[in-house]
Amino acid sequence: MDRLTLLKTFIVVANEGSFTKAADKLDTSNQLVSKYVAELERQLDTRLFNRTTRKIHLTEAGQQCLQHANHIIESINDMESQLGLFNTEAKGVLHVSAPVSFSTLHLADAIGAFQQAHPQVSINLQLNDRKIDVIDEGFDVAIRAGHLANSTLVAKKITTINLALFASPTYLKKYGTPSRPSELNPEHYLEYSYINYDGDKSELVCALKANAQKRTPKLTANNGEVLTNVAKQGEGYVLQPTFIAGEALKKGELVSFLDEYLPQPITLYAVYPHRKLISSKLRVFIDFLSEYFEGTPRWDR
Repeated sequence: MDRLTLLKTFIVVANEGSFTKAADKLDTSNQLVSKYVAELERQLDTRLFNRTTRKIHLTEAGQQCLQHANHIIESINDMESQLGLFNTEAKGVLHVSAPVSFSTLHLADAIGAFQQAHPQVSINLQLNDRKIDVIDEGFDVAIRAGHLANSTLVAKKITTINLALFASPTYLKKYGTPSRPSELNPEHYLEYSYINYDGDKSELVCALKANAQKRTPKLTANNGEVLTNVAKQGEGYVLQPTFIAGEALKKGELVSFLDEYLPQPITLYAVYPHRKLISSKLRVFIDFLSEYFEGTPRWDR
């Protein structure tokens, strides 16, 4: 029996919560819908629904199957669209994961511009600074900053992110401006934990790591905007991306120093599953971001 038909029937039953409603929607018999679901359960050797006299509920295996089935059907639809069997205009829902600070400060404007250019693409944006599993959590693409480990995912560069060491003019006036990383006061370190500096051998990063081992940083946070605000109050210094502190730097609320000791810039990537045929909506989204952020980043101009 055609497994694709079984999966499509299963999805409708799961969404409708009823064999009868699914049969009505598919314009077929209740018996045939039940037969298809039973056959899929037999092929997978697992129960997909718990059935009562009034309702049906997905089992844990059924929930996982639904997620995979939706991916399969979506991939097939994307393939047909990309091959010209359907309208080639980008459309549909795009599920995007992105880091919090970059999204609130810069990605929001880019998404607004993208949707003006592609009004038939809806975006479901989830903000999270943790490293999500693109495939298991059902995302089409994740925006990530840093050095990526080898994986089955495809990564396309969006832009370059510069790092800088920042402190307020008040702080530097009170404690002096260090001329070398070794002169940094460990007691005043504001640590940005989101970015992993493992493998970076720059003198500044080595000094910060050594200081953190000697004394617990004054503040450790995974949100750069919080650290920026604390630094602006003269409470310490922080090493972080310029896209977070760029506005404060332009206003003179923060000053960069030890520029000659900075680590190498990091890269902002769009990451998506290698095994998934890239859809029109995903392709135009990634291309749009690459063009929107190309050249010198807006926050560094």
